[in-house]
Amino acid sequence: MRIGTRELVLRAWHKKTVIPGFNIPYLPMMAPVVSALRDTNSFGLIMVARLEWVKFESGSLEAIRKQYEKVKDERHTRLHLDHVPVIDEDQLTVDYVADIGRAIELGYDSVMVDGSRLAFAENVAATRRIADLAHERNLAVEGELGAVMGHEAGPLPPYEELLASGKGFTDPAEAADFVRQTHVDWLSVAIGNVHGAIAAATRGQAKIQARLDIAHLAKINAAVGVPLVLHGGTGIKREHTLEAIGHGIAKVNIATAIRQPYERLKGASVTKAQDAVYRTTVELITEELKIAGSAAVLLA
Repeated sequence: MRIGTRELVLRAWHKKTVIPGFNIPYLPMMAPVVSALRDTNSFGLIMVARLEWVKFESGSLEAIRKQYEKVKDERHTRLHLDHVPVIDEDQLTVDYVADIGRAIELGYDSVMVDGSRLAFAENVAATRRIADLAHERNLAVEGELGAVMGHEAGPLPPYEELLASGKGFTDPAEAADFVRQTHVDWLSVAIGNVHGAIAAATRGQAKIQARLDIAHLAKINAAVGVPLVLHGGTGIKREHTLEAIGHGIAKVNIATAIRQPYERLKGASVTKAQDAVYRTTVELITEELKIAGSAAVLLA
């Protein structure tokens, strides 16, 4: 029997391991990611966020789904809809219900609604609306509480100031209330992590070397009782990521680490760019996350 994504992430959470989610801003990146997961006998999610069909070249929800059908291997992958914001990084209102509804109709295995730029009560209302919609189809829903910065135009606040102040960090008590009211299956949290830049002028720059407040994460984990998600997984020190997995992180999103090697080479050779994605993904699985063989553990 096919195991759903909700159950797989729950298994990862209970076993204190992690499922990586790989963002696909360019369609030719998908095949090498799937191959890397297969060749390391690992399990991961193939993901697309709204910004990747608006600001990159993934095309559309439909294009990603069509490509996934060509290359998928359900011993090693599921298809996840990543960030669909209610208010996007340019402060524009998004028809998030329509986007997520289309993904559900297309057969995506899980979805994310991002109401983190809203006031708490509005975030709760938007997230609960999507949870109700997706749960009718028995699909898992991810929400976000706190400010995981990096997608906005312009410079970030000084990172050390951000980390020391805890500005935008997910509040444990609010997180517990949020999960109770929204019925989300997974919660994306802000604990020092940042997204990679997506603006055309900055997307090729090296990402901030972020650190994580593990003590704060532990408080959130104790409060909420659902698997937690780490966005902005590229560039975090390995020991911080591994420690976070032991404190409730069951899904980690990876975008910049595989996007930048592809972008550097795609103009000269798509084949060489795909090879770079494959090699980077294998290294992430085996060296950074240390989850080679996870498919056997999670699908047993």
